[in-house]
Amino acid sequence: MTQARGPLSGIKVLDLASVIMGPVAAQHLADMGADVIKVEAPEGDLMRSVGPRHSTDMGAVFITCNRNKRSIVLDLKQPAARDVLHRLVAGSDVLIHSVRTAPAKKIGLTYEDLRKLNERLVYCHVKGYSDDGAFAGQPAFDDTMQAESGLAMLQSAVAGEPRYVPSSIVDKICAIHAAYAVALALFERTQSGLGQEIELPMFETITAFNLTEHLWGQAFEPALGPMGYDSVRRGVRKPYPTKDGHLAFLPYSDVHWHKFFRLIGRPELAHDEQFKSFPARQKNYDAVFGIVRETLAQRTTAEWVKLFADADIPMSAVNTIDDMLEHPHLKSVDFWQTREHPTEGTLRFASNPIGLKRTPPALRRLPPRLGEHTREVLREFEYHEGEIDTLVNKGVARQWQAA
Repeated sequence: MTQARGPLSGIKVLDLASVIMGPVAAQHLADMGADVIKVEAPEGDLMRSVGPRHSTDMGAVFITCNRNKRSIVLDLKQPAARDVLHRLVAGSDVLIHSVRTAPAKKIGLTYEDLRKLNERLVYCHVKGYSDDGAFAGQPAFDDTMQAESGLAMLQSAVAGEPRYVPSSIVDKICAIHAAYAVALALFERTQSGLGQEIELPMFETITAFNLTEHLWGQAFEPALGPMGYDSVRRGVRKPYPTKDGHLAFLPYSDVHWHKFFRLIGRPELAHDEQFKSFPARQKNYDAVFGIVRETLAQRTTAEWVKLFADADIPMSAVNTIDDMLEHPHLKSVDFWQTREHPTEGTLRFASNPIGLKRTPPALRRLPPRLGEHTREVLREFEYHEGEIDTLVNKGVARQWQAA
């Protein structure tokens, strides 16, 4: 595996999170060169058993969330394991965890507990709701956050009923925010010399994200209209059927629309009071998109793609997720990477899309087996072999062994 130096080389991260949000946040840091140590309970991250797999502890979702990490197993229910964690914290730069606040207090995993060991520690706690709020401590998952934030109900504008976005969108958006927050805290530390506590609540994060455009009329007080981006609320912003499929069609500017009217043989519409300007089209969404719906059904997707691409009008064929494996653009930028895992065979990874040209992200380590690096990491934190043997024999720590 390549050992390319990333922008976070030299930063040591303890990843005590599980499922998707926290692990993906840590993976972003790992892609950028941080040494990420995934600290797992004896049963391992829940995602190890989710999705197709060759080995019981290497499910597909775990693989996509945990590259570039090392795994150690500590049973934090045991005081001796917490002592080990304290030594790791003392020698690390960042800790990310997703344990709810009340259980975290019971095992000494709060910022106030750990800052005593390391004043330079950047401590990132990903959770459902801020601890300062009325819903503090409530369990939260992607689906419940889509529902709580109004995102699921927003789908009813196009689907006719509340629906979840068919992706763990809240987890992944919050993961990006968490990685971003950690990077900011690390930068600030270069000036102050001190770490700090980061609280990353899912509910507040996805609400702020979603309402960027959907606050709409409520951006003013008193309100100038209802919430909800107008074209979405009216149900007109969606892919439209073609003769053999669907097309995402978005002529945004006046120039785009006037080109469209000419291409379909109706240039007079460019001068129609209902359609000639952006404000006019906003008032007449149903009429203008009625023309779009009627027109696109007359030709195949490929015909429209060629015609509109030549005219530089924003659009896209509506692909399936399977199409992404052979998408010509993704192939041209070597987006998909394959590596041979010693126990799992050939694995496919999506490249990290952040294009840092001098210090690029890199795939340096394959996703680890459960406890694969326990002994290795403990040695790095100055445990001698006899101490490690004792920890393993007592079940405080666990080392993976090949069958």
